[in-house]
Amino acid sequence: MTASCSSSTPPPRGRLILEASVRNTRKVVVGGLVALLASATLAACGEEPADEANGGNEPAASDFLPCIVSDAGGFDDKSFNQLGYEGAKQAADEFGVELKPVESNSENDYAPNLESLVAEGCDVIVTVGFALAAATKESAAANPDIEYVLIDDSADGGEDGQTFDGKADQPNIKPLLYDTAQAAFLAGYAAADFSKTGKIGTYGGMPFPTVTIFMDGFKQGAEYYAEEKGKDVKVVGWNGKDGSFTGGFEANEAATNTAKQIIDQDVDVILPVGGPIYEGALTAIEDSGKDIAMIGVDADLYETDPNTQEVVLTSILKGMKVSTYEAVKAAGEDNFDFEPYVGTLENDGVGIAPFHNFEDQVSESLQSELDEVKAGIIDGSIPVTSYLNQ
Repeated sequence: MTASCSSSTPPPRGRLILEASVRNTRKVVVGGLVALLASATLAACGEEPADEANGGNEPAASDFLPCIVSDAGGFDDKSFNQLGYEGAKQAADEFGVELKPVESNSENDYAPNLESLVAEGCDVIVTVGFALAAATKESAAANPDIEYVLIDDSADGGEDGQTFDGKADQPNIKPLLYDTAQAAFLAGYAAADFSKTGKIGTYGGMPFPTVTIFMDGFKQGAEYYAEEKGKDVKVVGWNGKDGSFTGGFEANEAATNTAKQIIDQDVDVILPVGGPIYEGALTAIEDSGKDIAMIGVDADLYETDPNTQEVVLTSILKGMKVSTYEAVKAAGEDNFDFEPYVGTLENDGVGIAPFHNFEDQVSESLQSELDEVKAGIIDGSIPVTSYLNQ
C-alpha cells in the first residue's frame, strides 16, 4: 500500500484525516521448513523497518504518530499554515508514517481539535499560529507525556506572545519563532527604493505581535533608506503603534476595502500581513488601474500563488517548513528539545525572496545594497527592534 506516498498537497478544509497506520502481519518461511509468525509493523511506504532503513536513528514507523492542527486560515492558506503542514508531512514521509492533520474553521475548534488528536495517541502535536497558544498550553498541561510544537508564539507571558523570556509556560512545548522584523527591514528598504511616489503602505489582519513584527521591520527599513539616501519616504498604515487592520485573516470585503484605503493615499507598494488577506490587495490593485507592487509574507507568494506573479515585488520569508520539519523529525528520533527556536537572517530562518518579474525594474545597485544592509543587521551595526529583542 502506498497511502503515505501521496503528494504534499494540503487536505481539503474542514476535513479531519485520521487514518490509522497500516499494519501487516507476514508469515516468513525460514529455510523452506519452519514457519515463523512475524508481526512487523510497517508504514504504507515502508518495505522494511525504519530503524534498518535509516541506520538505526529513527523508530519503527508504527511507533511514531505526528499530528498537526491549523488555525482558522486552513492548510491551503498559501502561507504559514501550509508551510507548517508541508514541513510536518515531509518528516512523516521520511519515517514512513501518516501525518494526522486537522483543520480549524474558527477559534472554537482549537480545543476540541487538540482533544481529538490526544485521543488518537499522537506523540507530537504541531499547533500552527499564535491564535492556538492558549489551547496549546492547556492541552500540554493536561498531557505532559505529549510533545508540542507551537508555531509563531513563545508560549510564555500570556496568550499574545508579547513577553519572551526564552522559556515556555509548559515544559513540553517547543516554540518556533521568527524575527521577521529583520527580513521585513530589507523589504522596507527595497520598497522605498522601488517606489515612484515616495509612499509605501502596509496593513494587517489583527494587531498581534506576530503580525506587527512585519510592519515594524518594514517601517524601520524604509526609514533607514530615507535617512541613508536623504529622500522623503512615507509609510502609510502603520506608525509603530497603531495602524490599519482588517479584523481577521479572511480574504473578504474588509481586506479589499482596507487595501483600497491604503492605495488611495498614493501608495505604490503595499504589504498585506495576514495570510489570505493579500487577496484583498490583489482585488484593490486591479480595481485601481495603477501600477502597484505587492510584497508577500511567510512564503514566496510568486511561487505559491501564480495569480500574483505580475504584481509581487518580493516576499518576506519565514523558514517555517524547515523548522517544523526539523522539530517533528527530532521528536520522531527521540532527540526532541524544548528550547525555543528563533529564526533570524543569520541562521536563514528569515529572509526575502527574489524579485522575479521585477528583476529588470529595480535599481541595479539595490541587491548589493541589500546585501550590505543584511550584513549590518547580522553583525549588529544596523539595529532592528522587535518584540523578540526588546
